[in-house]
Amino acid sequence: MTSPAKPKPAPAKDGAPGAKSAAVTALGWLHTARFLTTAPQLHFLPELDVPEIAFVGRSNAGKSTCINTLTQQKQLAFASKRPGRTQHINLFALGKQGATDAVLTDLPGYGYAAVPKQDKIRWQQVMANYLVSRSNLQGIVLMCDPRHGMTELDEILLDVIRPRVEEGLKFLVILTKADKLTRAEGAKALSIAKLQAGGGQVRLFSATKRTGLEDVATLLWDWAHPAGAPSASQAVSSTGASPDPSGAPDALGPQ
Repeated sequence: MTSPAKPKPAPAKDGAPGAKSAAVTALGWLHTARFLTTAPQLHFLPELDVPEIAFVGRSNAGKSTCINTLTQQKQLAFASKRPGRTQHINLFALGKQGATDAVLTDLPGYGYAAVPKQDKIRWQQVMANYLVSRSNLQGIVLMCDPRHGMTELDEILLDVIRPRVEEGLKFLVILTKADKLTRAEGAKALSIAKLQAGGGQVRLFSATKRTGLEDVATLLWDWAHPAGAPSASQAVSSTGASPDPSGAPDALGPQ
């Protein structure tokens, strides 16, 4: 007589030991983030084989704050006092020193009124080209202030990336500054954003109250470490990128 099959363990729920352990691993991984290189144009970016996750969003949407909170570093991503003035693509390596297993990309904020129209158009084109053509791009994280909702420029970005999302590109909308919403407002913002995300995921996030921190960190870890993939596949030194911001121009060539 055969013994009955053992039931499979239930997946870990939020707050369960398994979920907590995964969050600790993910946050520890994100904390390894360090400057890799910066580029004024796409052709200055190094060719990489590791997964790349891009952060994009309207100026003042809280992108730099979100990146710094996720990596538990105060000044990794530069938050300018003049939004829209930071117009370089910044790459940050993740993983053990000398063994990068993923890269975070901080794209310039867009849509700020103080930036000349011609600069807005130029950077919109640069970002569109990056999002469409970057071969190792694994996922996109769009920052949105839920108090204002998605703007026309956000909608344009969604149209640009939709074909790649349909082909399997990971996509997440982070509703920043969630601490400024009531519970009912947060639930409404989530519902609206899910309808607009076109198959992407949506999370509420607050740097102040750390709302959504562990959830988002775990999601990014999963994106960069799909089942069966090695945990680290490329050394930082092999990219030829400069080790710190002060050396970036030499690594990138004339600017």
